[in-house]
Amino acid sequence: MASERAPRRRSLVRIVLASAVVMGGTGVGTAYVKAQAQAHADVGRVTSAAAAPVAAGASEETSVKPVVNPTVAADPTVAPDTLLSDAMRPVTAAAEDGAEVSVAVFDVASGDSAAYGDGAFDTASIVKVDILATLLLQAQDEGRSLTAQEKRYATSMIEVSDNASASALWTAIGRAEGLAAANKRFGLTDTEGGSGMLWGLTQTTAADQLTLLQQVFAENGASGDSGEASELNEASRTYLQGLMGSIAEDQDWGVSAAGAASTADRRFALKNGWLPRTATGLWDVNSIGRVTTADGREFLVAVVSKGNTTKAKGISLVESAARAAVSVFAVDSGTADQS
Repeated sequence: MASERAPRRRSLVRIVLASAVVMGGTGVGTAYVKAQAQAHADVGRVTSAAAAPVAAGASEETSVKPVVNPTVAADPTVAPDTLLSDAMRPVTAAAEDGAEVSVAVFDVASGDSAAYGDGAFDTASIVKVDILATLLLQAQDEGRSLTAQEKRYATSMIEVSDNASASALWTAIGRAEGLAAANKRFGLTDTEGGSGMLWGLTQTTAADQLTLLQQVFAENGASGDSGEASELNEASRTYLQGLMGSIAEDQDWGVSAAGAASTADRRFALKNGWLPRTATGLWDVNSIGRVTTADGREFLVAVVSKGNTTKAKGISLVESAARAAVSVFAVDSGTADQS
C-alpha cells in the first residue's frame, strides 16, 4: 500500500509563500509548563515522559455540514494548480471570515501534484510524523533499530497523539536542530522547528508536508518516476505507515474524508493536529496522509488551516479542502470523483 513519490513539478506555480511567524521565547521548567499549556491544548503539559495525553477540543461541537465540491473538468491542458484553485473556490467561499487554508495533493497514478494557498502554519500534532521520521533516519544512520521504549513512545505519539511521548522523542532527536537536519535530507525547505519544547508550534507549509508524505509512502525506496530514493529505508517506511494506518477511532477525520465512503473500501493512513491559540481563541486544524478512493486510486494529501472559531469548523474546512484536492485528479469518464 506504499506509493511512489514524483519529482517536484517546478513548472507548476506552487502557491505556497512562506511568511514569518514570530513567537516569544519560552523557558524550561515551571515557566515552560505554563507557557506550553497556554500556547495550545494540542501540545499538553509535560513534566515527565509519562505525563497523561491531552484530549484537545473534546468539548467542541462535532457536526458541521460539509462543503460539497462541484465537479471539476479534467482538462489535461490546464495546470493542476489552476484546477485546484478552481475547485477550492466554493471551499474558501464557505469558510469563516479570517480562516485560512492551504492544501497540497499528489496523484500516485499520474505522478502529478498540485498546491493551493499561501503562508506558513503551525503544525500542531502533524509534526509528530516528522519527529518519528527524523528518529527513524537517525537510527538508520547509527545502524540500529528503535529501542523498546522508543517504539512505545512512537506508538502512543502517532496512534493516540500522546503529547508526552512526542516531547520525549522531540528531546531524543535533538529538538528543532535535529528536525532541521533530517528535513534538509527529506527535501523540506519551508519548515522550522518550534522553540525549545514547543514542537507543536513548528512552522510549515502544505507543500512541505506533501514532500514529507512522499518520503514516508515511497515504494521500494523510489520517491517517484525520477527514481530518486527516499531517505527512509523500507523497514522505516513500513513501520511509520503502519502506525499512521492504526490511529484511534476518534481521530478518523481530516484527509480520510476524501477517500472511499463505504466501510469496506476505506483505506487510509493519517495524522491530524489541532490546537487553540490563547491570544486569539482561534483554532489551527491540520491533517496529512494517504487516502484511497472507491475506485482504488491513491492520493497523498496535506491540509493546514488556521483562524477557525472552533475545532469542528476547522475539521469541516480541512475535509472540504481535501475533497477538492482529490477531485482534481480522481477522474471517472471525464468528471471528478465526488466520493
